[in-house]
Amino acid sequence: MPDSIDIHTFPILEEYLGYMEAILGRSPLTVKEYRYDLTMFFRFMRLHRKEIAKDVEFDQIPIHTIQAEYLKSITLTDFYAFLSWLTRERQASAQTRARKVSSLRSFFKWAANKRQIIDYDPASELESPKIPKKQPQYLSLEESKRLLNRVNSEEDEFASRNYCILTLFLNCGLRLAELNSIDVDDIDLEAKTMRVVGKGNKERTIYLNQACISAIEAYLPGRPKNAPEQKALFISRQGNRLARTSIQRMIHNYLKKAGIDPTKYSTHKLRHTAATLMYQYGNVDIRMLQQILGHESVATTEIYTHVDQRQLHKAVEANPLASERPDLSLQHGEEDSEDSGNSEGAHSE
Repeated sequence: MPDSIDIHTFPILEEYLGYMEAILGRSPLTVKEYRYDLTMFFRFMRLHRKEIAKDVEFDQIPIHTIQAEYLKSITLTDFYAFLSWLTRERQASAQTRARKVSSLRSFFKWAANKRQIIDYDPASELESPKIPKKQPQYLSLEESKRLLNRVNSEEDEFASRNYCILTLFLNCGLRLAELNSIDVDDIDLEAKTMRVVGKGNKERTIYLNQACISAIEAYLPGRPKNAPEQKALFISRQGNRLARTSIQRMIHNYLKKAGIDPTKYSTHKLRHTAATLMYQYGNVDIRMLQQILGHESVATTEIYTHVDQRQLHKAVEANPLASERPDLSLQHGEEDSEDSGNSEGAHSE
């Protein structure tokens, strides 16, 4: 086999992944995940159909020979076999299997409808596994304040930068990738807004509260002026855009300083915290929260409607009849008297 042949992919798959990136605007990370899922499926197919030698490692199963005729032979039963294999051999969670289903649906829908490489879409009736809804983990209001108060300029030469990062996480509900990609020009302090690019390269506007404005204004004067990467808002010691891993490590250290278990919380948990605090204290409805967080579906946002039972108590207490109290003593006495009279009349008769 010539060295130039890549056994881990095939032309139709590469065309689809190129379509995802160039036309649909999917991020490189999303494309990478789809590549991984689909490559695994086609390797499984070759294994499942006994088309390769038994001693070949799974990650080395070649798929470069797959063409349109091979795709046409795939059925719904093959998908079920793949999902069963994932559960049995890979101990894949429902969430992992659901992502694989999403990848398969997208690819075969494209192959059937967009490119018409196959006559029909075998994944059109493929159902996604039910994913148990987990309650999001988040910091309480007191823990959030404690975390912010741990930032000390005497202990940390990047205190203003790190405080600003924590403030934006806890007030704006940003994803790590969104915060990491913020440029100076994305911020308009006069309009009190910030532009962020979320999943699928979708832009949205974040409205900044006074805590965010103050934190940004405190950070900007000390921000390196001659750094190689001048457009980035958050700069590293070397003058480059602050890496995601550096942000994660910084959050980890401050959680530990604040007496909060860093193994239970992460940058994404700070996003959950912001969303939860807005829902609990900000009197925002679910649609507003969806827009703030940049969720494509309101179903994703609905996890925050279950995190605080106090909202339910407040709703019940807000009923205008909530102040009414029973006063039935006189009514009961009259009823007893009538019943007594009726009883005596009945005996007389």
